[in-house]
Amino acid sequence: DILLLCTGMEFESSWGALCAEVQGNPQLNYPTFSVALKILPTGHWGALTPSAPLRHWQLIEVGEGIALTSSILRINERILHYLQGIQYLDERLASLEEPMPMPSPLVSSHQQLVQQMSATWLQGVEGQLPVVQLCGEDVASKRAIARAVCDRLGIHLHALSAEAIPTDTSQLNLVKILYEREWALSNSALLLNCDYLEITDSARENAIARFIESLTTPLIITSLDRRRSRQRPLITLDVHHPTTDEQRLIWKDALGDRVHHFDTQVNLLISHFNLNAPAIHAACLTVKGMENLVETPSDTPSESENPEHERDSLIQNQLWDTCCAQARPRLDELAQRIDSAALWDDLILPDKERDTLREVAVHVRQRMQVYETWGFAGKSRRGLGISALFAGASGTGKTMAAEVLGKELRLDVYRIDLSSVVSKYIGETEKNLRRVFDAAEGGGTILLFDEADALFGKRSEVKDSHDRHANIEVSYLLQRMESYRGLAILTTNLKSALDQAFLRRIRFIVQFPFPDASQRAEIWRRIFPKQTPTEGLDFRKLGKLNVAGGNIRSIAMNAAFIAADAGESVQMKHILRSAKSEYVKLERPLTDTEVKGWV
Repeated sequence: DILLLCTGMEFESSWGALCAEVQGNPQLNYPTFSVALKILPTGHWGALTPSAPLRHWQLIEVGEGIALTSSILRINERILHYLQGIQYLDERLASLEEPMPMPSPLVSSHQQLVQQMSATWLQGVEGQLPVVQLCGEDVASKRAIARAVCDRLGIHLHALSAEAIPTDTSQLNLVKILYEREWALSNSALLLNCDYLEITDSARENAIARFIESLTTPLIITSLDRRRSRQRPLITLDVHHPTTDEQRLIWKDALGDRVHHFDTQVNLLISHFNLNAPAIHAACLTVKGMENLVETPSDTPSESENPEHERDSLIQNQLWDTCCAQARPRLDELAQRIDSAALWDDLILPDKERDTLREVAVHVRQRMQVYETWGFAGKSRRGLGISALFAGASGTGKTMAAEVLGKELRLDVYRIDLSSVVSKYIGETEKNLRRVFDAAEGGGTILLFDEADALFGKRSEVKDSHDRHANIEVSYLLQRMESYRGLAILTTNLKSALDQAFLRRIRFIVQFPFPDASQRAEIWRRIFPKQTPTEGLDFRKLGKLNVAGGNIRSIAMNAAFIAADAGESVQMKHILRSAKSEYVKLERPLTDTEVKGWV
């Protein structure tokens, strides 16, 4: 009745005068608890309390006043619009919410999860529905599954980021009540997004836990890792990326009539990239856009013997680059991407080591056919990761070899910054490693762990808790390397410093020897770009300089700066001056034998 009294004020202009007449004061021309107690015969004081339904569910708002009974009463705007048949989300919730994706088709494995969730909620008792937790790296698929479940059950779905949950108890309780009110008014469930949540203080973690435990509406939690259950029943479902066959169907559906032009390309993309449906559809937009741009005019003769094939090849290259870009965003936050510009000709190595590198490329390129088509993955999913160890002194070409592989395979190379991975706090190192590997699982990525001996040393004898957890870090890394679907490269200056367990489980080991005089001369011959003006360089004499390829590059670049500043071509005298500076940095003497006859 009080709610009806407040509603009348919005629709009947005469109600203000009636309220003033009841209260005997023309200034009090609005509803109050005092008016209600006078005109409603069954009124009782309990309806005025904050815990009573009127105020608990925010149905009415109590304005300022000298006394509670004389304070102005107003119907809540959300309730007013609801009584008019208009669904309107309370602005206090609207300011916190995230947009929800539009409904989209789901692959069969995800449809099974939808059926399982729907059946669980249909069997639940109203007010005691279990929390459903969707875990995994595929954020988009988890949200699509949640949307599909609610559509199937005729429930509206709202999304809230866990980072937006207030830590203040009163504000937290208000948000909880407003979402429970939405469940009553509009049959709305809530998706709590914990995918990008990084807990930095216990207050926020406690607030999130209280919110989950106390909320009585249907609740879906999305997170990368499983959250612990306290008292409220919690059901956890793991959401994986679409399977290989499912990804192939998505590609075919997205490409439509053009699919027969890209059969081979699709298989190649599936073998390198682990993309979900939205990412695949976004990549296919590239094909449709490129088809409009890459046209061979009918009145213009083409230099190519097969212009249609050339056109498709250009589109396929663009499609590959787009898939690479789709896998980058999360990893860019955790590692440094290296632009792979080095070619095989830039890499000076003995034939045996060069052949091993080419074999690495073959394994990465053909893993789809061997693992899936030929059935090796059906025997066991363990040990399918492709790993390589590059061992050798600093500057012998280990990082360049990774760049060459990246260029050859057209894959991104990410150098892992050990300073951001290794932590003195127990358990943090493996957590950081997990973030790196999880982010790289999208595919199209070569992980380069530089100076790996600093992180992956020999497992020590357990003398205290720190030794035990250090060994856990090593074991965790072994496990992730074996299951990682891409190529992981470890580089070390000292192979003997590595744990033997690593050496047994690493598929390829490439030793990068210190270059001899003839190899150093060849490096000098290729170190200067074609555009660099040179004059009188004797590569045989330069090869006597007893330094590795990395130092040669530094000397050559510094000599180029010296020559440019002097307005001259790069000459032996410039390289000599640069070499002296480099040897000072190396804390080594520059002998006469090395530079004899240079100038």
